[in-house]
Amino acid sequence: MHNTLEFEKSLIELENKIIGLENFSKENNVNLVSEIDILRKKLDQMKRDVYANLSPWQKVKIARLQERPTTVEYVKTIMPDFIELHGDRLYMDDAAIIGGIGTFEGIAVTVIGHQKGKDTKENIKRNFGMAHPEGYRKALRLMKQAEKFKRPVVTFIDTPGAYCGLGAEERGQGEAIATNLLEMSRLKTPIISFVIGEGGSGGALGLGIADRVCMLEHTIYSVISPEGLSSILWKDAGLAEKAADIMKLTAKDLLEMKVIDKIIGEPLGGAHKDIEFVSNNIKDYLIKELPALLKLDSNTLLDQRYEKLREIGK
Repeated sequence: MHNTLEFEKSLIELENKIIGLENFSKENNVNLVSEIDILRKKLDQMKRDVYANLSPWQKVKIARLQERPTTVEYVKTIMPDFIELHGDRLYMDDAAIIGGIGTFEGIAVTVIGHQKGKDTKENIKRNFGMAHPEGYRKALRLMKQAEKFKRPVVTFIDTPGAYCGLGAEERGQGEAIATNLLEMSRLKTPIISFVIGEGGSGGALGLGIADRVCMLEHTIYSVISPEGLSSILWKDAGLAEKAADIMKLTAKDLLEMKVIDKIIGEPLGGAHKDIEFVSNNIKDYLIKELPALLKLDSNTLLDQRYEKLREIGK
C-alpha cells in the first residue's frame, strides 16, 4: 500500500507540473508544446501501468468513489427520453431506487437502478444507495409491468447493501428481497444487469437476477463488504484490505468464475473520467444482446436463465 500511495503522489506531482507548464506557456507566450506533450505521454503510460495492475482493495476504493457516474447519469446518456415512475403502491417511494421507462434503439425498455447521491445532501435523500423494502417492491412492480407489456428490463446495480435499519426490518426487508429473487428468476421478459459501482450482498441481488450480468471494469460484487468479512473472520475491520485480497470480488475474478458474462471497459482513472466512453460501451453491449434475447420465446428464455443460475458455483 505504501508503494501505491507513493505512485499516486508521483502522478499528482506530474499532473501539477503539466498544469504549471501550460499556465507558464500562456502567461509568457512561450511555446512549450513539445515538452508538455512528452510529459503527457509519460503521465498516460504511468496511469496505464498502475490501472492495469490494481489490487482488489484499490478496485474497492475506485468502485466507492463519490465521483463515479450514477444510474441517473447513465440513463440520461443512454435513454434521453427516460420517464421516472414512483412508489411501490404499498407504503411510499424509495429514492434509493429509481425506475421508469425509456426507449433504446426503438425498443421500449424498463430501467431500474440503485441511486446514490453526488453530495452529502443528496446522499441523505438517497440513503447512500441503500434501499428499503419499498424500493425493492417498487422495482418488482415495474418489472411485473414490463412483463405485462413485453418490455425488456435493464438494471443498474450500485449499493453497499440493503438498508438494515429497524424500520426496514419491520416492513419486511428480507421478504421483499427474497420475493424479487423469486420473481426475477421467472419473469417472462429479458433482463440485463450492469454493476456500475458497488454490488453489495442481497441488496445488489435484489436487482441482479438476470439473463446477462455485466460489471464495469473497476467495480466489485460480493456477498459482504471487505470490512464486514474482516470483522467476522479476524474481529478487526482494519484488515479489510487483506479480506479484499481473498474475496474474489473483482470483475476479472467473477468473469473467470462465470458469475458474470461481460466486463465493460472503463477509461483510465475510472468511469467518472469519461461517462460517454462507458455509456457507449454499455450501448454496444445492449445493441448486441437485447435483440437476441427478445427473439427467444418465454419458455426458452426461462430455461436458459435457469441453467445460467444453476451453473454458478460449479
